[in-house]
Amino acid sequence: MRLDLYVITDEVVGGGRSHAEIARLACAGGADAIQLRDKARGPEELCRIGREIRAITREAGALFIVNDNLDVALACGADGVHLGQGDLGVDEARRLAPRSFVIGVSVGNAREALAAVEAGADYVAASPVFATSSKDDAGPGCGICGLREIRAAVAVPVVAIGGITRDNVAEVIAGGADSIAVISAVAGEPDIAAAARDLRDRIGKAKKTMR
Repeated sequence: MRLDLYVITDEVVGGGRSHAEIARLACAGGADAIQLRDKARGPEELCRIGREIRAITREAGALFIVNDNLDVALACGADGVHLGQGDLGVDEARRLAPRSFVIGVSVGNAREALAAVEAGADYVAASPVFATSSKDDAGPGCGICGLREIRAAVAVPVVAIGGITRDNVAEVIAGGADSIAVISAVAGEPDIAAAARDLRDRIGKAKKTMR
């Protein structure tokens, strides 16, 4: 499961561009995974949007994840679901989903990361690493020290999200992240494809220095 660049869609941050358009442009720039995140729309509309993104990511060879809603993820044929600490439990999601279904969980510390993995999570997202304005419910950042503690606690991939930009990608990778998840740094840029391409290149270079 390659997750170097994980792009989360947001129509407000994207300046009115649709979730599908953000996904299409991010995939054109080399995104490895797309997450559909929309707290306002209902399940029926999310399923419609999800099917559009499913077609885009399938053609691009990218992973498609739905935020929070397992029912929507299953209905639109997504590869997986991303759960927060207050969402459906990982063990319950694992029971309801197909065996190959990917389940990710947002965690704020090593204890939450361990609990998520023990319950069956395929990856954990250290969220947020730095303070961010893209997610109203993100809370304070765990910092690079917190990221390192999460990385040391689990063997599954660690996705870093929150306040990550092209300028601090190398620091976050050096801190133990396997993947960088962003909203504003890609969806909020005028040229989404170029921003995704630049970030992916920076992630690749940062990983090479770690070898």
